[in-house]
Amino acid sequence: MIRLIPLLAFSLLPLTAFAQQTYQNQEEETHYCGPVTEKQLRTGDFAAWFTNPDEAFSLPERAPDWAANLADTKVEIFLGTWCGDSETWVPRFVKYWQAAGLSPEQLSFVALYDGEEKYKQGPDREAAGKHIHRVPTFLFSRGGKEFARIVEHPVTDLETDLAQIALGHPVRPAYAAANYFWTLLDKTSIDSIYQNGNMHLRSLYRLASRSTELNTLGYVLLRAGEAEKALTVFHFNTFLYQYDPNVHDSYGEALALQGKTEAAISSYEKVLAYKPEDEHALAQLETLRKKLADKQ
Repeated sequence: MIRLIPLLAFSLLPLTAFAQQTYQNQEEETHYCGPVTEKQLRTGDFAAWFTNPDEAFSLPERAPDWAANLADTKVEIFLGTWCGDSETWVPRFVKYWQAAGLSPEQLSFVALYDGEEKYKQGPDREAAGKHIHRVPTFLFSRGGKEFARIVEHPVTDLETDLAQIALGHPVRPAYAAANYFWTLLDKTSIDSIYQNGNMHLRSLYRLASRSTELNTLGYVLLRAGEAEKALTVFHFNTFLYQYDPNVHDSYGEALALQGKTEAAISSYEKVLAYKPEDEHALAQLETLRKKLADKQ
C-alpha cells in the first residue's frame, strides 16, 4: 500500500513555498509525489541528480538565437523520482534551459507515483487529461495551450528537439503508437474503434516499437479508473504481439479486475500456450476457475 507522508511547511517560509508530499513504494523507498519545485529537487533527497558528473552531456557556450522564441513558453515537467530516465533528462533539460538564457520560472514540476495502485498518477490527479504514459514528459504551452512535447527522451538530441520546437517544427515525440491511441480515445468511441479495428491495427503495426509501449498505456489508463479504455488498449496489443505471453497476461489481469472471469481465463490460457510454466498465469487460472465454479 502507498503511504502518503506530508512534509509540513514552516510558517516562516515564503508564500510561494509549499509542503512537499512523499510516499513509500512497495520496496519501501521514499519518493516525491505531486508538485515539487526545482529547489526541492536540487537540494532534497534527489540532489545527486544535479550534482553527479554527466560527461555525456554538454551545454552551449552561449544562448542560441532560437531560444528567444521560447521566452513566452511554459513547460510542465512530469517525472518520477523512481525513474532512471527522469534522473537523466530532467537535470539535463533544466541545465540546458538556463544555459539558453531562459527563465527557471517558466518551468513547473509534478512527481508521479510508481507502483500498482496509482501508476503514473498524481495525488490530486495532476496528470489527468495530460496523456502522460511515460516519464519524464515535457509539455510546452503558450496561453494555456500545448503545442509540443518531449516524451521520456529527445528523439534526436535535446538541443535539436528544442530548436525544432522553438522554430515551430516540433518532431513527433517518441512512442507514436501510444500517442495514436490517446488521440483515438479522445476523438472517437470505443465501438467506433472496434468497427474500424483493421484500419487502426495497420496503423499501429507501423507505429509500435515494442509490446511494452501499449502495455504501459493500458496500465496508466487502468490505474486512472479508465477501465474500458484500458481493456481496449490491452486487447489491441494482443493482436499486435499475439505470441508475447506478457500482453495476454496484462489483458487477463484487466479482464479479471472488471469481473469478466471467462474472458480472463481464456487470456491466461493463451499465456500458458506460449509459456507453459508461467507461475503467475497458473495461479491466476486456479483462482479464476474456482471463482467461476462457485458461481455455477
